[in-house]
Amino acid sequence: MNNPRCGACGGRMKRNGTTKAGAQRWRCIRCGASAVRRIDASAKALRAFLRWLLSKDAIADLKTSRTTFWRKTAWIWRIWPIAPKTGEVHDVVFLDGIWLRRRAAVLIAYADGHVIAWHLAQSECASAWAALMARIPAPSMAVSDGSAGLAKAASIMWPATRIQRCTFHAANQVKRCTTLKPKLEAGIELLGIANALGEVDGVDAAAAWLLDYNAWCTKWESFLKEFTVKDGKKVWTHERLRKARGSLNKLVREGTLFTFAKMEQERGGKWPATNNAIESVNARLREMLRLHRGLPLMHRIKAIFWWCYMHTESPLSASEIIRVMPTDDDVDGLFAAASKKPSGEDGSPEEYGSGIDWSEFHMPTEYRQ
Repeated sequence: MNNPRCGACGGRMKRNGTTKAGAQRWRCIRCGASAVRRIDASAKALRAFLRWLLSKDAIADLKTSRTTFWRKTAWIWRIWPIAPKTGEVHDVVFLDGIWLRRRAAVLIAYADGHVIAWHLAQSECASAWAALMARIPAPSMAVSDGSAGLAKAASIMWPATRIQRCTFHAANQVKRCTTLKPKLEAGIELLGIANALGEVDGVDAAAAWLLDYNAWCTKWESFLKEFTVKDGKKVWTHERLRKARGSLNKLVREGTLFTFAKMEQERGGKWPATNNAIESVNARLREMLRLHRGLPLMHRIKAIFWWCYMHTESPLSASEIIRVMPTDDDVDGLFAAASKKPSGEDGSPEEYGSGIDWSEFHMPTEYRQ
C-alpha cells in the first residue's frame, strides 16, 4: 500500500473523506492527526530557475509574470551550491578568479573540460588560494595568470606541482609597458620578442627565445640605465621598458615561463602553455551576469556558484540538490556556533569539538580576510 506516514508520530494513515476542494484527506490511525497530501514542486521550480539562469532568456520571455517567477524561486537564492570532493587527481588544473566590482572574487579551478572547485574570497591572497587548493589533490601542473598569492599558496599546498605562467598573459604584461605601437627601437624589438612567446612550442623553441631575449637585454643594457633629473631627483628615463624587462626576468628566474615545454620533454604529450581553457569559463560567466544584469551582489555570487556546479562532471538532480546542499540558515548557524564565547568558570570553552570545516561551504573561517 502507498499510504502516507503521519508527520506528527510517524504512524500509518488511512483515507478519511475529502476536503471542500476535493482533495483526499488522510487520518493517522495512531494519533488521529488529519492531513492532506501535497505535491512537492520544489524540484520543478529549481529546474525552471536553472533553465532561466543558464540561458539567454529574460524573465519577460517566460510563461509567467516577473513577480510570480521571483516569488516561486526566491527560496532558491538561499541555497549554496558546493563543489563535490571527488579525490580525482588531474594532470593539469587551470586556476583563475572572477571579480565582482572589487567587492568579492570567486576563485575557480578547471580541469578536463569541467569545473572541479570554486571558492568565495575578498581578494586573491595566498590564504584564499590555499582554501581552494585544499579541496583538490595536487596536480602534475597548474596553469595560472601569475597571481602572487597563488604562487605562494601553491608552494605550501602543492609543493610538488609545477607551475606554468600563461604565456599570453606574460606577453600582455609586456605590451602594457611598450604599447602596441612603441616609438623606440628597444621597445619595438621587445614587443616582437613578447609576441614570439605564443609561437614557442617545445624545448628547442624555448631555448631560441631565451637566446633572443638575452641578446636584447645585453644590447640595451646601457640604454636602460639612462636616467633623467626631474624635480631635483634622478628617475629612470625608460622606466616602462625596465618594468617590462623586470616582469620577464622574474618569470625566467622562477622557471615558470616554459614549464609546459619541460613537461613535454619529460613526460611526452601536449601540455598547455596558456590559461585559455578557464578564460573561456570566465567569459561565459561574465556573459551570464550581463544577460541577467541588475542582480544584487549576493545573487551574482550565487549565480556564479550555480553555473560552476552545473558544469561539474556529475551534478546531482534537482531533488538531490535541495536535499543535500546547505542554505543561508545552515551557514548562519555555523557562524553562530563558531563565535561562541568561553563560558566556563575557569575561562575554558563551553564545548569542545565545535569547530567548523568551513571549506565545506563557501569561505573557510581560517582564511577569512
